[in-house]
Amino acid sequence: MPYSYFVKKLIRQSFDHVNNHRWDEVLKAVAPNVHHRLPGAHSLGGERHDKETLRRWFERFGRVLPNLHLKVNNIWVKGWPGHTTVFAQWDGTATLLNGDASYFNRGLHVFTLRWGKVYAIDEFQDSQEVARGLAAQAAAGLEEAVAEQIVS
Repeated sequence: MPYSYFVKKLIRQSFDHVNNHRWDEVLKAVAPNVHHRLPGAHSLGGERHDKETLRRWFERFGRVLPNLHLKVNNIWVKGWPGHTTVFAQWDGTATLLNGDASYFNRGLHVFTLRWGKVYAIDEFQDSQEVARGLAAQAAAGLEEAVAEQIVS
């Protein structure tokens, strides 16, 4: 199905932009009133309800886990251009500032798209692994890794 192929390509490009910290490119496809949720009691957790707050979150994400690499394993697309749900399963790896290369997280993003714009992003991953990684970053001197959540 051509539409499904196009959406999968768009999602893979978005993950590539995230891996390369190209936030402007990531945010081009995001609606102004996007809803982004990442469960967890850590500096990346919480909910954001607008594009500008999501930009600030991405900027923090890039600073606190600067070499995190997300590898997309599977993408499933359901629906049509007026309302599309996309599931993207991924593995994330990073070497932390203390030299620990054991950071590994497996997760799932659920995107809601309408006519090519992202209106919602729900992230599901091991929040304890995120908190562990962020605590290690803070212990290595990166205080923002344990800062208050960016929420709107």
